[in-house]
Amino acid sequence: MTDLSRSTLRILCSATVLGACSVGAWTAIAPASAHVHVDADDPVRAGTTVITFRVPNESGSGSPTTALTVDLPDVASARTDVMEGWSAQLDKDPATGAVRSVTWTADPDGGIPSDQFELFHMQVTLPDSETVAFPATQTYRDGTVVRWDQPTTPGAAEPDHPAPTLTLTGAGSSDDETATAAPQATLGADNVARALAGGALLLAAIGVGVAFVRRGA
Repeated sequence: MTDLSRSTLRILCSATVLGACSVGAWTAIAPASAHVHVDADDPVRAGTTVITFRVPNESGSGSPTTALTVDLPDVASARTDVMEGWSAQLDKDPATGAVRSVTWTADPDGGIPSDQFELFHMQVTLPDSETVAFPATQTYRDGTVVRWDQPTTPGAAEPDHPAPTLTLTGAGSSDDETATAAPQATLGADNVARALAGGALLLAAIGVGVAFVRRGA
C-alpha cells in the first residue's frame, strides 16, 4: 500500500468515527438540571399515583438540607411514605380536611449532605388538569432557605428557582389524546428515518474510500 493510500484510509477512518460521534450526540439526552424536580410513573389526570421529588443539595457552604416543604394545590388526597432518617407531617385544612402541604424533617444530625440528593415519595390523587405545580421550600441547617416556586413560561428561559411541575397524561377527550399522540409518533418516525439515512451515508463513504484505496494500492 502506498503512502497516499495509507493517508487516505486514515482520513476516511477519522471521518467515519466523527460521523458516528455526531449521530450519537444528536440522539443523546441532555443532563437533568440540579433543581428540585418532580416525577411520576403514571401521572394520569384525576388519577392516583406515587410522585417522587428529587432534591439535590446545592449549598455553597456544605451545609446539609434538613427540611423540605411542598405545597399540594388541587390535590384531592395525599399519603406519605415511610422514609428512614426523616419524618413527614401533612398540613390539612381544619374545615375541609384537604391536604395543603407536606413537610419532611430530617432526624438530628441527619439530612442531605453536600453534593448529594435525596428522593421523597408520596401517593396523591392528581387534579384533572394539563399540569400541576408543587412549589417547594428547601431549608438548610445553617438557616439558608431556598424557595422553588417560580412559574415556567413556555418559550421563555427557565427561571433560577422553578417550581417542580408535573405534566399529566390522559387528555379530557379522545380528540385531545389523538392530537397529543400524533406529533409524538411523527417525531419518532422522523428520528428513525434520519438515523437510517445517516448510517447509509457513512456506509457509502466507507465503500468509496475502500475502492479508492484498492485502486491506489
